Amino acid sequence: MELRHLRYYIAVADELSFTKAAQRLRLAQPSLTRQVRNLEDEIGVRLLNRASNRITLTDEGRAFLFDAKKLFAMCAESVAMVQRMNRGESSQLNIGYVANIHYGLLPATLGAFRKLCPGVALNLFDMRSDEQFQALDSRRIDLGFVGLRPALSGHDLLSECFAYDTMLVALPTRHSLAGKAKVKLPELASQFFIGMSAKTHPGAREWLLQTCQDAGFPAKILQEADTEPTAIRFVADGLGVTLMPEQITGLPHEGVVFRPLSPPLRRESTIAWRADNHSKPLKDYIQIVKDLSHNR
Repeated sequence: MELRHLRYYIAVADELSFTKAAQRLRLAQPSLTRQVRNLEDEIGVRLLNRASNRITLTDEGRAFLFDAKKLFAMCAESVAMVQRMNRGESSQLNIGYVANIHYGLLPATLGAFRKLCPGVALNLFDMRSDEQFQALDSRRIDLGFVGLRPALSGHDLLSECFAYDTMLVALPTRHSLAGKAKVKLPELASQFFIGMSAKTHPGAREWLLQTCQDAGFPAKILQEADTEPTAIRFVADGLGVTLMPEQITGLPHEGVVFRPLSPPLRRESTIAWRADNHSKPLKDYIQIVKDLSHNR
């Protein structure tokens, strides 16, 4: 049995006429009749009732018609998929992001993308930065809101800055600096710092060390945390202070106060994608991110 046999049967079953089906298929009627009969002989089931020049479907024929159409639709979708791939298109776009760092830009970009590419499925994955790099390497996601640019080293990735996060200092509520409206970074020179783990937050340790160095003092990193909630808990326990994006204030932070820095300190956030990913939906989404970030 070949796909053409299914196509012939579907045409006859839809038209309930060999004559009309032959015209639809642009095929000689005797040949069409023979092909459908060969199909019935091969599967050993009568699909059509032929009586007094009137065609009807047997019960088996109706069931077979449903499955034949489903199989043809699957084949058509498979062909369309490889054609889209050949044109550098894709039927889906997979995006990684960090839930704790709520990017205000993300919902706007998703809305704009859905309007531009309504036929492309959008899949979002809540991932730490390190998980996003792994997913990019294994092609499980097309783009990641990875955060720090230094973390891109060692990966065959391209990147684009989409935002600058305002950084705050997290202090224990009983800290001597907690009563100040703003804190100058050099005032933290004598403090122990809670850093973010290099494993889960690639580039974060290097950024903290360089930031403190630029402010004129070496950072004394006493403890590292795998997640932002853990870092907040360490601060509340009095193990040190830390610098975190202002979006983190949305997390529970009992025993911790956040204070702005003077002068303000901002940290670059980036999106990243594979250099060899030429998907058209990915290209369209990157352009949307660029356009919306520049308009903010």
